[in-house]
Amino acid sequence: MNRTPLVISDHSRDSAGMTYVYPVVSRRAGGVSIGINLNPNNACNWRCIYCQVPNLIRGRAPVIDLVLLERELRLFLDEALHGDFMFARVAESERRIEDIAFSGNGEPASAREFPQALEVVARVLADAGLAGKIKLRLITNGSQLERQAVRDGIARLGSLNGEVWFKVDAGTRDAIRRINGVDLDPKQISRRLRLCAERCPTWVQTCCFALDGIPPGEAELGALLEILAQTEGRIAGVHLYGLARASQQTEAPRLARLPAEWLEAWARRIRATGLTVAVSP
Repeated sequence: MNRTPLVISDHSRDSAGMTYVYPVVSRRAGGVSIGINLNPNNACNWRCIYCQVPNLIRGRAPVIDLVLLERELRLFLDEALHGDFMFARVAESERRIEDIAFSGNGEPASAREFPQALEVVARVLADAGLAGKIKLRLITNGSQLERQAVRDGIARLGSLNGEVWFKVDAGTRDAIRRINGVDLDPKQISRRLRLCAERCPTWVQTCCFALDGIPPGEAELGALLEILAQTEGRIAGVHLYGLARASQQTEAPRLARLPAEWLEAWARRIRATGLTVAVSP
């Protein structure tokens, strides 16, 4: 297994030499996150300009080998819990498994086998005596919420004490097209977010950055606030985060990190609506 130390600035999907399972140190999770990459083909139905996936293509997840996924997860968990993985590759302050997260190189819920993959993870955790001790997460753009199988999978995630991190980067159609590369009515985002939050505890995650030296304008922030206001009493909170890793998309030279003070000021505005906000500059 790779011996390179894990750092926040590198979320390489091949850090364990496996197809589906990869460890990272997550600043938002607060420790080691075991990633489940259901998009090893680098395919996603969105194309976010800040995406760190190299050679990103448009598409959906390939057929998932559930037997291999289970084998890899059991092997990695055993190494993390009983081997020298933590001591060899993780800083002392971060030597804890915080979650298992369906994330990776594209939209994980685009995999037809997503519900079955969730059951694989649940079974492995139960067999290891870790059910309810390690958080299960789905990191999603919400685009697959129209599918009943995905809604059922998210409900199952909720029954496992899991949670969803739901991407909402913009609140206007133009900004969504510019940032996420999709033509999407903000009302669809609100509807999908409600469908998700009704089934599983859900955090909104918003990537904040300057484009061509300019931070999001008042019209964009106001539109985002409107979407969040429609979720009152439904979502667990909002994650605001900045750029920790370089974009691998053609827009990369146009992107820049925003000052922590900007993110905190934006967080205060959201908190004024009654929502909980976490900030990771």
